[in-house]
Amino acid sequence: MDDLSALSRMIGKDFELEDKMPEELIRQKMIHAFSWLLDNDISKMMNILYRADVDEEKLKFLLLSCSELPSAEVIADEYLSRQKQKVETWKKYST
Repeated sequence: MDDLSALSRMIGKDFELEDKMPEELIRQKMIHAFSWLLDNDISKMMNILYRADVDEEKLKFLLLSCSELPSAEVIADEYLSRQKQKVETWKKYST
C-alpha cells in the first residue's frame, strides 16, 4: 500500500474521503472540515485530535505563533502531520 492510500485510510477513520485523492485535495478537505468543526462542534474536533494523538501543547503553540493563518488551516496541517508520522511508523514496523 502506498503512503497516500495509507494516509487516506487513516484519515478515513475520522472523515469521509474518496480513494486516491491527491494530498493537496486531502489538505483542503481537512481545512474545510476543521473550519466547520471549529464553528459547530468543538467537542467532536477535540475528540478527533485526541484519537489522532495530536500533541495539544504543540498545537496551542502553533495556533499562537501562526496567528496570521486561519486556525482551521493550522489544525488541519498538524492533524495531517501526525497522521503522516503514524503512516511512517506503521511502514517501519510492518516490514
